[in-house]
Amino acid sequence: MTYAIIETGGKQLRVEPGRFYDIELLAVEAEEQITIDSVLLVNHDGDISVGQPLVEGATVEGTVMRHLRGRKVIVYKMQPKKKTRKKRGHRQEITRLMINSISLNGITLAVAEENTAPLAGESPSTDDTEAEAFLAAADAE
Repeated sequence: MTYAIIETGGKQLRVEPGRFYDIELLAVEAEEQITIDSVLLVNHDGDISVGQPLVEGATVEGTVMRHLRGRKVIVYKMQPKKKTRKKRGHRQEITRLMINSISLNGITLAVAEENTAPLAGESPSTDDTEAEAFLAAADAE
């Protein structure tokens, strides 16, 4: 299993190819490719590369899926016995990032697997057809 620890938005995050993560807002348009160079650690099947502070030549590539707003955060301040209360809230702007690949010194260690589900209008695979035939035969009995 290959993973990397990256730093973005002042936070450290463990990422794997093929998964998406919600991070602090990036000034990048949706559906655009980005490369993150601030990689702190890379693990490739037990072979660990630790940076001091960053791993030289390590990059993580991803695609910005969309920008959205997180859940509402309530900030409530109160001073007891003083009748002083302040209730404020905000929704944090976040970016949903799909990790495509992890590379080290120009060598791609891991790539996200493509979705193998058939698209609309395509014929289903033979496994699905055989399963349907089996179920139809079982119903006939």
